Amino acid sequence: MENSIGNNPYYKAACEYIRTHDLSAMRPGHYEIDGDNLYVNIVDTELKPACEARLEAHDRYIDVQIPLSCTETFGVKARKECTMPRGEMDIENDIIFFGDSIETLVNVRAGEMIVFPPDTAHAPLIGTGRTRKAIFKVKAC
Repeated sequence: MENSIGNNPYYKAACEYIRTHDLSAMRPGHYEIDGDNLYVNIVDTELKPACEARLEAHDRYIDVQIPLSCTETFGVKARKECTMPRGEMDIENDIIFFGDSIETLVNVRAGEMIVFPPDTAHAPLIGTGRTRKAIFKVKAC
C-alpha cells in the first residue's frame, strides 16, 4: 500500500464520513462529499463467480470499498505484476482492466472496508447473490 494514504486529507475525510454516517441506510446513488476529490457510490448489484471477475486499477483515485449486506470476495494483485491490459486506460472513467489471473482472494465481511491504492489491481464483486456496497473514490495525492 502506498505510504501516503494515511496522510491523504481526502482519505481522512472518507474515514470520518464512514464513522459519522449510516451507510447501510443510504439509498443507492452518487453522493458528493468534496466534489471530485471525494465521493461515494452506494450500489446494489449482483455478485459473480471468481472466473468471471476482472482485475481493474485506477490512476487518480484510491478505492475504499465496504460491503454493506454480505461478505464479498475481492481478487487482489500488485499492479506492477499485471502484464495483460485489456485496452488502454479509460482516462475519463479512471479505469483499466487486466486479463491476468487472480492469485489472491480476500474475503471482506459486511461493514469491513478494504482499500485499493493505484498500485493495487483488484477484482470486486466475487460471490453469490446480490449485495449492497459503498464504493468511496478518494483522490490520490
